[in-house]
Amino acid sequence: MKIYEIGTGYTSIPAKISAATEIVVEQLTEAMIKNGEDVTILDIFDRNRKDSLLPIREIKIPLALRDTDVQLGILHKLKRVVYSISLANELKKILESTDEKVVFHFHNQYNMFFFLKLVPLKYRRKCIMAYTNHSGIWRLDWAEIKNTIKKRYFQEAVCMKYADHVYALNRETVDNACSYLEIPKKKFTLIDNGVNTSVYTPLERNCIEAYKRKYNLSDKKVILQVGSVYENKGQLRTIKNIESTLRKYSELVFVYAGGIVSEDYKNEIDAYVDKHQLGNKVKYFGMITPGVELNKLYNIAECTILSSRYEGFSLVVVESMASGVPVMIDAKTPFGLGKGNILYTDETFANVLENEVLQEERLMQHKSEARKKAVENYSWMKIANDYLASWENE
Repeated sequence: MKIYEIGTGYTSIPAKISAATEIVVEQLTEAMIKNGEDVTILDIFDRNRKDSLLPIREIKIPLALRDTDVQLGILHKLKRVVYSISLANELKKILESTDEKVVFHFHNQYNMFFFLKLVPLKYRRKCIMAYTNHSGIWRLDWAEIKNTIKKRYFQEAVCMKYADHVYALNRETVDNACSYLEIPKKKFTLIDNGVNTSVYTPLERNCIEAYKRKYNLSDKKVILQVGSVYENKGQLRTIKNIESTLRKYSELVFVYAGGIVSEDYKNEIDAYVDKHQLGNKVKYFGMITPGVELNKLYNIAECTILSSRYEGFSLVVVESMASGVPVMIDAKTPFGLGKGNILYTDETFANVLENEVLQEERLMQHKSEARKKAVENYSWMKIANDYLASWENE
């Protein structure tokens, strides 16, 4: 069985930025290869690709589009479309030239949609079409999202309809797709994302202190939020929730890190921080490279905050847990990750932070539970075997 893991065209693999789906493709491929599988990544051409030992087959696109950034504007969308068309042509060539069992594992609606439209059925019948739905919006109530699905995710609906196997990161996605799009439930497999527990791991105290000194945080307790800066991730909501506690404890600071998707939202955060004179208590660290550097950042924190309105499955949660740092999760965001994480609402945020994080004994319990759960449940080898099990009987 030959497996092709398909990069989305958002940014290249290995990711140089915190791009969740690209990290999934990279880590899943690595785990499958360790398991003895024949896997190749198909990915967008990048003349400055980060070093990697993984087998990557590049898909070229016009030079003018290669260096477009990851801001979700019209040029970037054009790049995604052009990449998907070039990808479809490459996939057709693969199918034309092989008689072996082939799996195409898609992770993005553009990629699979253009494959379906541009590659004739006689070739598509030669492969197993697998699609993982990474889009968090599918887990919200249908009445709230149905118009958005029609306008922006109609391609994903088509992908799920025609895929041989669909992988969902949460049960709400399955329920919506089956109930309102009438996609057969037998197509779906619930799957988790994983974490590299060798990279994301607790560090020695001297390493943590050295990293804190680098950012003038030696005498501080850090509350952390990691993720792209835009409204869904809720950094401003976190700042408003934590403001009173920041003022109460002189040693407490809030640090957030991630690429800026919405300049307007970042400006709104800055304006609020300035107006409320929080400049010495709220710090933006920009984009942190995934892996070793991001693990250092998790390790300096008392806890990580997840205040997203919706997520498919947040890599931040399992990365932080693997680093031995518990996560405070908005109770309205339906993650069922249990021990090692702490639920809050906007109304209870301050109390939960004081009682569960700033109390040393409770914090140590949460830290121990977080690391243990990550190691036991979210290794990439486990996730890879879950995928492989569904393809081997085809």
